[in-house]
Amino acid sequence: MELLENVKSVLEKYSKEFIRINDFIFDNPELGEEEFVSSEYLVNVLKNHGFEVEYPFCSMQTAFKASIIKDASLPTICFLAEYDALPGYGEKGEAAHACGHNWIAATSLGSGILLSKLQSIYNGNIVVIGTPAEETVGGKCKMVEDGVFNDIDFVFQCHIGEKTNLNQKTLAMDSLEFEFYGRAAHAACFPEDGINALDAVNLLFAGINCLRQHVTSDVRIHGIITNGGSAPNITPDYASCRFYIRASSREYLNKIYKKVIDCAKGAELMTGTRLSFKNFENSFDNVLYIKSLQEIMEKNLKLSGIEKISYDLGSSAGSSDIGNVSQVCPTMYTEIALDAPENVKVHEKEILKYLSSEYAHEKMNKSILAMVLSAIELSQKSNKF
Repeated sequence: MELLENVKSVLEKYSKEFIRINDFIFDNPELGEEEFVSSEYLVNVLKNHGFEVEYPFCSMQTAFKASIIKDASLPTICFLAEYDALPGYGEKGEAAHACGHNWIAATSLGSGILLSKLQSIYNGNIVVIGTPAEETVGGKCKMVEDGVFNDIDFVFQCHIGEKTNLNQKTLAMDSLEFEFYGRAAHAACFPEDGINALDAVNLLFAGINCLRQHVTSDVRIHGIITNGGSAPNITPDYASCRFYIRASSREYLNKIYKKVIDCAKGAELMTGTRLSFKNFENSFDNVLYIKSLQEIMEKNLKLSGIEKISYDLGSSAGSSDIGNVSQVCPTMYTEIALDAPENVKVHEKEILKYLSSEYAHEKMNKSILAMVLSAIELSQKSNKF
């Protein structure tokens, strides 16, 4: 209990600064890969606390890596910050932080900063990585590909949500864009001369709808038509569509991916069009959890005042590039209940009322405390998980 009280007392000294971080990012929403104000602000905060910063980082203009390295032989614990907003959630249709990435940024920076003030207790290295565009291309994917996490021992991140969950399911996801090329013709006078690219898109949707009967219940396939032709009296010579394909595991998703492509090839064959396809965003993997890390985090969440904790995989889930990180580095990803007066969810406009409120601030401080206590515990253990 002495350790808990020591960490709490240091947290209290910096709590107001962490709240300012949360509220500044909330008040300055920026879309993925455009987070120039947010990233510069976060970098300056970290520099002011003695972190050595690489910015830009990993060939991404709004990414950064901030480090305090005591000894390369000691454990290195990393906190991941996100700070991209969602389009269209503002009062006038502008971007807004309806997913709470402002809260993630403040919680991750707060954890790194607090840990840096506890060097006599924490026997390890500290890294805070700013990861752009989680909502779109997934900046963490490139970082994984570039080996950024090869010298990291443990990764922590918390995300605000409906309930506190140490086993939140995230789905592996691929993004596929299909383009069909046909031949234009006058749709009334010479329809026999045309090759209808839009027919191919429609047949692809029909094929995928049939496929839905023969996949496991965790699979999600959802898409839109991005180009369907220019005028009703012209046979479309070009049409395109985009799909997200998701499943609980990367292994199973790879099988579904091939089946969806086969549907597209069938549409190509039936219509006589020419097919082209590609991944238009990075592929996300499902999160892998480590039981020993979950147990450590659960204990320290309870010490921090968060008692109601779930291990519920649930039936609904989105996707995140932190899944890619978990495939190469032990990762503790935790959903933290906002516990607002209304039952609000991320990606809903109603949640905007609470993400810079006392409810968010309280859970931010408790999450920081839990992650820092967990980091200290890991640094004191002789074995690695």
